[in-house]
Amino acid sequence: MEYWQQGWVWVVAGVVLGVLEMLIPGFVFLGFAIGAVVVGALIWIGVLGHYVPLTLLIFAAISVLSWLVLRRIMGVRHGQTKVWDRDINDN
Repeated sequence: MEYWQQGWVWVVAGVVLGVLEMLIPGFVFLGFAIGAVVVGALIWIGVLGHYVPLTLLIFAAISVLSWLVLRRIMGVRHGQTKVWDRDINDN
């Protein structure tokens, strides 16, 4: 059995991505971490794991969906973006 077919590999990858999100905050790795853990759980219960493209497609879809849901729930922090009202080259 290949490594990508084992659920624990996906769960460990999700935990590593979650730790990476805590070390390098940027709200990027959290969606990937959730996607990896969910795919690991789906492999453990026997839904996925035999077909690599389908597994990667479901991982990508769950990652994007979880990122969008978290972004919607958490929102954008105040002061996260700077809006410029004038250019420094204007005289």
